[in-house]
Amino acid sequence: MELLLVRKYYRLGTNGSIYNSNEIICHSIELPWKGNQSGISCAPEGRYELVKRYSAKFKWHLMLMNVPDRALLLIHPANDALKELKGCIAPVSVLTGEGKGNASVNALKKLNALVFPILEQKEKVYLTIQSK
Repeated sequence: MELLLVRKYYRLGTNGSIYNSNEIICHSIELPWKGNQSGISCAPEGRYELVKRYSAKFKWHLMLMNVPDRALLLIHPANDALKELKGCIAPVSVLTGEGKGNASVNALKKLNALVFPILEQKEKVYLTIQSK
């Protein structure tokens, strides 16, 4: 499965939309681009394998593999990038501002419902990140 995250950079955050075969799954928020600096920058553009991951904090979510110079780059719920993210991607149902959105938990559930069955069949899922 190939997913596409198309995003636009703003001063206070990065907003995007995640697609599967030209159909929008959800929107996304991230930190602004700051040269791929860990903890303060959004993820670099590229193509990444997604894997299923569990943590006590975020429960079931996704992780991007082999991101250059980054570790634990996750897709997890958040509604305000500057307050809740440290370089990860948050799916949201509605974009409300630069790096801000609503109903992130619902958006992640929708994304997981699409991706997890594919991963459980031992098939690979990739996310390509690009700008508009």
